[in-house]
Amino acid sequence: MHDQPSVSELVQAVKNFIDETAGPNLKGHAAFHARVASNALASVLRDLEQRPAQESAEAARLIELLGAEEEADVGALNRKLSEQIRAGTLTPETPGLLQHLKATTIAQVEIDQPRYSGLNTAKS
Repeated sequence: MHDQPSVSELVQAVKNFIDETAGPNLKGHAAFHARVASNALASVLRDLEQRPAQESAEAARLIELLGAEEEADVGALNRKLSEQIRAGTLTPETPGLLQHLKATTIAQVEIDQPRYSGLNTAKS
């Protein structure tokens, strides 16, 4: 049993320190860098929280789209997808391809830029 803080808890503690203690006491360029650091840590927290489910969904879509083995990892599946797109085996007319690419892009934007103005439009 682990009683140490999780990675998420450690990252959140550093983000809280920047947001609540260090950041408010900084001015100018240093304050800007504190906001950048806080935003980067928020991105790391979203990645830790969302990435496992998003990768699982991506893998399931790729396995269906490519007719691949269920044991294949997302990296290998994406390499196979890229190869088939380059070879012309998969085209925009391939059922499921554009939906997969859209879903994968939306999932990444949700982590990287969750307040992106076009995200809600892209989801609909």
